Amino acid sequence: MAITLKSRREIELMREAGVVVAKVLSKLEKMVEPGLTTARLDEVAMQMSVDAGAECLFKGVKNPYARDPFPGAICASLNEQIVHGIPSEVVKLKDGDILSIDFGVKLDGYCADSALTVAIGEVSEEKRNLMDVTRHVLDMVIAKVRPGIKWSQIAAEMQAYTEAAGFSVVKDFVGHGIGRKMHEEPRVPNFVSSELLANDIFLTEGMVLAVEPMINAGTSSTRTLKDGWTVVTKDGKSSAHFEHTIAILKNGCEVLTGSNSSV
Repeated sequence: MAITLKSRREIELMREAGVVVAKVLSKLEKMVEPGLTTARLDEVAMQMSVDAGAECLFKGVKNPYARDPFPGAICASLNEQIVHGIPSEVVKLKDGDILSIDFGVKLDGYCADSALTVAIGEVSEEKRNLMDVTRHVLDMVIAKVRPGIKWSQIAAEMQAYTEAAGFSVVKDFVGHGIGRKMHEEPRVPNFVSSELLANDIFLTEGMVLAVEPMINAGTSSTRTLKDGWTVVTKDGKSSAHFEHTIAILKNGCEVLTGSNSSV
């Protein structure tokens, strides 16, 4: 597993990409309301990226299970959709929905990737709790990552907190290293497995990870729709997704797609 460590200059370039991602997601979060289409959110994300001189990471990505490349600048995953939801001109957001928006860019040769889940109008207590738990799991990671720690320790806490809340961690999709490419080594799971324990990740200064807990209200099992992209919960219950690009520094970490402050 060849993990590429980043210099402080490279991390700074990734932070600049992260600023674009954070601004776009902040704008989209404020736009979300009943009656809006996810295609409109996609248009805004694309235009803001062009204006910033950045390349949208997701648009045009190919997938051996899908006939067509991914068409959107954002992944817009609604309710039971976990990841890779395709922006739609037809489907309109409605009161009670939750929408996960995943977005990334490359700027000056370096990538940043982030996601959040937003409520549309008044949502059920279960959906609200699901969002809160997923957000808290990501906050836990930010508070704990620093050099010298095994990733399995953090993943165990992520999984334990999630399951204690009555939810399940998605196991078919995980976080990843990020840098000049959107997906680099290592794979960053949100749960403990025999594979992780056999090939644990020792957090090291200069690692940059896209950490993205995906948590389901019901079963962790997933299925992919006929479009070859959209991944949904197998039982039809809701899912939430939060993500940040995080750089590991000497004494902690820096969130490159959020507040940009060292922890």
